[in-house]
Formats: sequence, structure tokens, C-alpha cells
Amino acid sequence: MAAIISRSTTSPSASTILTSVKSTKDSDPPTVRFTNTQDLFDIINSTTGDFLTVTNIRRRNGQKKRCRKFRFRRYNANSRILIITIPTDIHEVLHLGLYTPYLRSTTEESWKNIGSARFRADQGHPGGDGAEGDSTGGPWPERAGAGNWPTLVIESGYSETLPELYKDMQWWFRTSNHEVKIVILAKFDDQQHHILLEKWEEEISSPQGAITRMKRQSITITRDETTNPVSYNVTRGALVLGFRLLFLRDPGPQEGDFVLSIQDLQLYVEKVWAELPRSD
Repeated sequence: MAAIISRSTTSPSASTILTSVKSTKDSDPPTVRFTNTQDLFDIINSTTGDFLTVTNIRRRNGQKKRCRKFRFRRYNANSRILIITIPTDIHEVLHLGLYTPYLRSTTEESWKNIGSARFRADQGHPGGDGAEGDSTGGPWPERAGAGNWPTLVIESGYSETLPELYKDMQWWFRTSNHEVKIVILAKFDDQQHHILLEKWEEEISSPQGAITRMKRQSITITRDETTNPVSYNVTRGALVLGFRLLFLRDPGPQEGDFVLSIQDLQLYVEKVWAELPRSD
């Protein structure tokens, strides 16, 4: 079980675009040019992956939610590029399978679950840059109030490439002015039969106060289909989230770092693999 260690696109119609909007795994991400809202929704509803890049879009184009079943991963006002996350089953279990056990280990009195709320850059990006994470949260009451940044962000990707996930991670640290403390990336690669988990933090790297992003952990979980039953091999140990970075204070009695053990990670990846889309 999870444990606490105590420590004191131009097109006449959507149908003509759809042939190019497919899950491409780790090749170039699918990209379309925005023409109108109806076509965009049609394209999103027909996309098989969990990731889509939309160009030529202004902030006002994305204001209509229309019961949308997608998230605004990132929006850059200067380039007018919107990155969309389509929450497929496998995408959701990739991040919730990590965040839910953590959430269970906290109390309502100490943690603010922010979910996929939208965050916007207030300084230096007047055009409306913004993002919606997969799973986010921060300490209560330290981060109470609308618009306060989370300390923990988890981003997952199935058809989203690892370089795009790195852009997500960089956006959270940079745009929050370093208020975000931990970013977890969960990348599924069914071609390599593994899931990659990376934990990113920041540290002051020079006497002048320069801040550097650091990959603190890289865990690979590989599926072995030669065994009966199928087994899952975890390299480089358990996933550990530091208490001080999560809660912005020292741990008290019975408090400590959050740990997902090797056994926890094996169960996690088994549940993820069960959501793998089946080919016809």
C-alpha cells in the first residue's frame, strides 16, 4: 500500500481534416488549424488519442465549453496555439492512479484538491496564456483561495510525446513563478511495453540565485508477457514525494514523505494496461 514515512488548420469541413488527426504515439503530434468551433468539436470527438495541437486560435475561440469533454492543456497567446487533452480512459488512469492514492493519504483539513482547474499567467502574458493540469493540488490553508498555484502537478500522456510533456512541466514551473514545487510526468509507451514516471523539482543552482529544474526520479515500469501471469518490473525503486515541498512546512507527528512502493506501482501499471485501447 501507499505509505507515509514519518519524519520529524485551413479546411472546408471537419471531415476533410479527420484523416490526418490520429494517434501517432511518439511521432509528431497531430495538428489541425482552427476554422470554426463546430469543426473543432467534431475533430476532437473523432480523435483516437489523448493529445491534439490546434493552431490559429484566439483566446475568445475557446470560451465556449459546450459541455466539452476535453481540457485546455496549454494555450500560448503569442503563437495562437492551443494544446488539447482528450481524457481517454487510459489517459485518466495514468494520472489518477498516482494522485488518488496520494489524496487518500491526506486529510481535508490539510490538502486542497484543485483537480484540472485552469491557471493563467498574470504577469508578462497579457494575451491570456493558460493551462489546465491533469491532477493538481496544494496545502490548505497555505494555498487557499481562487487562483493560488498548486504545489503538486501530475501530467500524463499516451499519444502525447515526452518532449511535449517536458513543455508542460516547464510551463508549470516558469509560469507559476516557481510556486509549483513538484511535477510528475507519466508517459505510457505500449510499443516499448513500459510506463515512464519522472519526478521534477527545482533548486537554486548558483550563489546568484539561479533556479534549475532537476529530474529527481526516473522510474520505468515494464510489462513482461513471457511470464504466467504477466508480470511488471519496476526499476529504480519507489516513487517518493517530499513532505516539505508538498505542504511548505516541516512534518509534524505521524507526518512524512508520501511513498508509492514497488508493489503499489506494479498494481498501478496493471490497471493502466487494462485500459489500453483494443484494436478491432
